[in-house]
Amino acid sequence: MVSSPCGWLWSGARGARNTFGRRKAIAPGVIPLYSYLAMFQAEQLDRAFHALSDGTRRAILHELAGGEPRSAGELGQHFRSAQPTISKHLRVLEDAQLIERTVDGRVHWFRLQPKGLREATRWLARHQAFWEGAVDQLEQLLSQRSGRGDT
Repeated sequence: MVSSPCGWLWSGARGARNTFGRRKAIAPGVIPLYSYLAMFQAEQLDRAFHALSDGTRRAILHELAGGEPRSAGELGQHFRSAQPTISKHLRVLEDAQLIERTVDGRVHWFRLQPKGLREATRWLARHQAFWEGAVDQLEQLLSQRSGRGDT
């Protein structure tokens, strides 16, 4: 059996089985593909929202929003945290692809990287459109019911 990155097990002619050993109804010789790209995007989105969940990290992003690269020392001066703590925050932001680091000798420079925020913004826009549509439908339903005198 061969394991795939998405938890499927491939056992040749017997077909594919999930990690619980249950057989999936697929054509012989066809490997079920779970979108590895979708899994990666979900993990990336989780990292972005985790990074944005902390006020200090949001403040660091605000400091970098001016567009100028800033050193770790410059960023650390704005907070009451020790430098190792700021470095950990910077690493979380970097892992989430919200900032990028360049090293010049002993100085680490950071600047915003829009890619990470772009994915989070797309996700929020999709869900915002859904909820706005749902609220609009609810308002229409309530206005129709109140116009008929229903309660």
